[in-house]
Amino acid sequence: MLQIDTWKRVLIWALVVAGLVLAAPNLFYNRVESHNDAVKAIEAQGSTPEREAQAAAWPTWLPSDLVNLGLDLRGGAHLLAEVRLSDVYAARMESLWPEVRDALRGARDEVGTIRLQPSDPGTLRVRISNPDGMARALELVRGLAQPVVSLTGAGATDLQVAGDGSDIVVSLSEAEQRATDERTMQQSLEIIRRRIDEVGTREPTIQRQGSDRILIQVPGIGSAAELKEIIGTTAQLTFQPVVGRASSASENPGVGNEVLPSLNEEGVYYILETAPVVTGEELVDAQPSYDQNGRPAVNFRFNPSGARKFGDYTAENIGSPFAIVLDDEVISAPVIQSHIPGGSGIITGNFDIAESTNLAVLLRAGALPAGMEFLEERTIGPELGQDSIDAGKLATGVAFAGVLIFMFLSYGLFGLFANVALILNIGLIVGVLSMIGATLTLPGIAGIVLTVGMAVDANVLIFERIREEIKSSRGPARAIELGYSKALSAIVDANITTVMTAIILYVMGSGPVRGFAITLGIGIVTSVFTAIWVTRLLIVIWFERRRPKTLEI
Repeated sequence: MLQIDTWKRVLIWALVVAGLVLAAPNLFYNRVESHNDAVKAIEAQGSTPEREAQAAAWPTWLPSDLVNLGLDLRGGAHLLAEVRLSDVYAARMESLWPEVRDALRGARDEVGTIRLQPSDPGTLRVRISNPDGMARALELVRGLAQPVVSLTGAGATDLQVAGDGSDIVVSLSEAEQRATDERTMQQSLEIIRRRIDEVGTREPTIQRQGSDRILIQVPGIGSAAELKEIIGTTAQLTFQPVVGRASSASENPGVGNEVLPSLNEEGVYYILETAPVVTGEELVDAQPSYDQNGRPAVNFRFNPSGARKFGDYTAENIGSPFAIVLDDEVISAPVIQSHIPGGSGIITGNFDIAESTNLAVLLRAGALPAGMEFLEERTIGPELGQDSIDAGKLATGVAFAGVLIFMFLSYGLFGLFANVALILNIGLIVGVLSMIGATLTLPGIAGIVLTVGMAVDANVLIFERIREEIKSSRGPARAIELGYSKALSAIVDANITTVMTAIILYVMGSGPVRGFAITLGIGIVTSVFTAIWVTRLLIVIWFERRRPKTLEI
């Protein structure tokens, strides 16, 4: 007998209503988007009358999740960056010099005096005055090596140490270079993501491409230049001992030292030890604040390791200046007045409020481990994005109208039921995309358009099967029941293969291919639900009321 249990009817309508409610905010996109932005701003920065008004523009008891628009629909910036991995090797060797020096000092009777020599980038060359002590020196330096922290480098050490006459040459081993490359790329991806998230952009795409490149796409941002300002600053914060002052940038600072300009004092240059006391990597927090004179500044705090090194250095160097260096510029070079325990301090300079806030954001997000070179940059204007939206709407509308007309002309009243299910299907797709926070791009729209065309396949199979049962002199109720039951296996087979294709595209693809796979996969699931359950429920309700003696499909 053709019937559906009450609990099944309630569940079907509940799912349909839930999907439509989740999709509803997209009909008021700008208003809901302003509401969401205002709520986030109130939580992060506090309430203002303007923000409260924007937040009140959409009821809080209604869903406010939206389908995010991708770069090609909203407009924005596209960058392809190459990470200079060799910078990390050079930085590692520079930071290793104090450890090598301290290790060799304990055996000065055997190795003689120790001098740092000019070295190629990524290597450390140290000369000892007593070549007879080379074996002992190599033993001591090799003792500084640590196991490589990676699955592929198990059993290997991070340093390669060799003798060259009176020189000790230290470099990273191949296993450590591979592990360092992987860590550098992962750290760069995470830091870029955190920096972009700090400024409140929507649904950025940040992906690794190849061994040393990163693709960055941020919808809604003004230009590629603006995006480069956010992520291009390395924010390399270091605290370095001051050797003295220089008259110009070209002055020879001596081996192991460097000359850096002052950020706030024009024409002033400082000679600093290259090896820092503490680096920004050991920074755990940075917040904009004010100094004792009421000028904008930045408070900072180190982790336990950084706090210990910072405290030990200040205790041993009272009365000596030390430099706070940001991106190869000396922000300030105060004299240490007393021991600074606790690992916290303040960076002062000629900042305004916006600059101190931006500096705190950069420091809090962390320092990029290596410089980046931008190989490709594009800015997609919002007008072009709107054109893409309009083209997508037109394509979807044409496909939608064509399918509706075809189904009605082919199957009459039953075709009308299929059309209602198709409309509900589009609403459910949008609702699911909103619920999971998916980003819709042009390929995603293509997936929806394809789903519209495929959504009626199940209904066609069912209706054709009902026709065959009617021709076999079945009664209307029996023909409908057999039509749904016998068509089910063909519907499941056809749609499972399509879902498998969507899964493979999502796993193996990236970017636009994934967007297409997501909308296609979701569309297949919702179309099967509406075709098998929603249309059947509509037909059952109609049949219970009309009790027709014959069916015309």
